[in-house]
Amino acid sequence: MEKVRIGIVGVGWVAQVIHLPILRKLPEAEVVAICDKDKAKVRLVGEKFGIKNQFTDLNQMLAMEGLDAVIVCTSTNAHQDVAVASLKAGKDVLVEKPIARTYAEAEAIAAAARESKRKLMVGMNHRFRPDTMILKSFIEGKELGKIYYARVGWLRKYDLDRAWLTQREKSGGGVFIDLGIVMLDMALWMLGYPQVVRLNAANYKNRTKQVEDTSVVSLVLNTGATVNIEVSWSMCLDEDVYYCYLHGAEGSASLSPLKINKELHGNLVNLAPAKIDSGHQLFKRSYENELKHFLGAVKDLHPVISTGEEAVQRMRVVDAVYRSAKKGKEVAVTP
Repeated sequence: MEKVRIGIVGVGWVAQVIHLPILRKLPEAEVVAICDKDKAKVRLVGEKFGIKNQFTDLNQMLAMEGLDAVIVCTSTNAHQDVAVASLKAGKDVLVEKPIARTYAEAEAIAAAARESKRKLMVGMNHRFRPDTMILKSFIEGKELGKIYYARVGWLRKYDLDRAWLTQREKSGGGVFIDLGIVMLDMALWMLGYPQVVRLNAANYKNRTKQVEDTSVVSLVLNTGATVNIEVSWSMCLDEDVYYCYLHGAEGSASLSPLKINKELHGNLVNLAPAKIDSGHQLFKRSYENELKHFLGAVKDLHPVISTGEEAVQRMRVVDAVYRSAKKGKEVAVTP
């Protein structure tokens, strides 16, 4: 196929600010339909981006001729229904993170992909940041030796602009399922997706009622490595903080900015490229690279990165995080 013909379900912030502007600039993509329960929003977004096929009924959109793939940009509570229906209709699917609210919902989506033999990708755009891809290549090249400790975090100033995120029935949880899952995925991906053996989590509700706005988690992996994660929506900070520190037997590395430190001939040397994109450019490039990758996978040019099966394992850890925080003690993560 020359162009992948895409339908987008859910035309809120992430669709309007990220997916639609990027997709209409990619020559290999064509957004042929949009769908949302809000008829007025569908009409306005359709007019803005020149999309004639506008639906409020998912099944009507899926019945369209010539639809190759679906991107799911709804609130998390709708992911399972939309993704499963799209897969059963024979469409390849990209689901925005998190794949679902729970492990059980994630497994149902992955099972539908297996049964329909369609491609399923989960939007973990931080894997596609240029700096994370460079760091991943150094780790795979054994430049840091065996990684024994990782510390990752994403701390945001107080600004809850999407109210549904704080509604448990819609989001499935708070800041951990929103930001924590991104940092969890990045750490596990960097380390080659080892198994999480056990974890200890503490969640805090400083400015929220139903869900946590701050989460601190410590993971023990089957490699013997330890990973610490801290995420928050409500820190008293001047600016957001995003970081990733990796420590190996032969070197250390960090993100924001990218540094790869290794001892060579008695001196500590930074092996990272001298020039790398800025924070905003990294964010934009991550989504551009992610969408290009999905389009290439739909066209059978390469396998999917960030698969549904990996997302199921992520959600197994997420469920354990909430279980540990509720019990107030360490819990095992069964394989």
